[in-house]
Amino acid sequence: MQEFTDANRANWDERAGLHAARNGSGYDVGRYIQDPALLSEVVRFDVPRLGDIEGTRAVHLQCHIGTDTISLARLGARVTGLDFSSVAVAEARALAADAGDDVDFVESDVYAAADVLERGTFDLVYTGVGALCWLPSVSRWARVVAELLAPGGRLFIRESHPIVWAVDERIEGDIHLRFPYFETAEPLPWDEEESYVEVDRPLTATRTYSWNHGLGEIVTAVMDAGLTLTGLTEHDSLPWQAYPGQMIERPGGEWALDRLAGVMPLSYTLQAVKPG
Repeated sequence: MQEFTDANRANWDERAGLHAARNGSGYDVGRYIQDPALLSEVVRFDVPRLGDIEGTRAVHLQCHIGTDTISLARLGARVTGLDFSSVAVAEARALAADAGDDVDFVESDVYAAADVLERGTFDLVYTGVGALCWLPSVSRWARVVAELLAPGGRLFIRESHPIVWAVDERIEGDIHLRFPYFETAEPLPWDEEESYVEVDRPLTATRTYSWNHGLGEIVTAVMDAGLTLTGLTEHDSLPWQAYPGQMIERPGGEWALDRLAGVMPLSYTLQAVKPG
């Protein structure tokens, strides 16, 4: 298992530097410095479901370079971002400092989050798009979430739908299910030079490993961890172009299927609370 983690960390270390470029490529992070009210597309999409988080103590797991983390802070939360990539944490700290946002960032594997953060003290545990697929066990992740939450605290996930990860986007012209929908012991290996946003150069740490988790498995893991499900919404869009040539871009950075509109969910928002 360690070899998979090491390969993924090397990949995300490299991505973090490219995504945080200040030349307009990657995440175009200069926007957050220029506009102190700017929210990331991911967080802005879910503002109606997040509601008022002013004054809450929040942790953003697998925060990458911190654009969503900073956005939560701009909505009034006191936020800690956590990521296993030292490069991502360094870039996130630099961006928050340059943008003038008061956010803490901690380097840690997500499974060790309850060991490096104060257990049972967070009003909100937040996870954004593209996080769960890098974890071999969704049940273990859910137990960590439950440990972090204070009584009455809330889990909030916006994620790509697991059906998306089961599709082989390399086959053009239609939607082709080729990969496991359910969690498997062994990961899927990938070897890709491209990132999911435009970057200055191809990746050199190209090898990664990922795991899918069915929606039922995710819901069950959350409930088995002692949390009460309070919301589950499936969406017909997601914030990246999963299937080039088969999608249309909507205002706000969301992408939806074009010719095949409505045939499958593309993302979901899940909420749960820890009984108080």
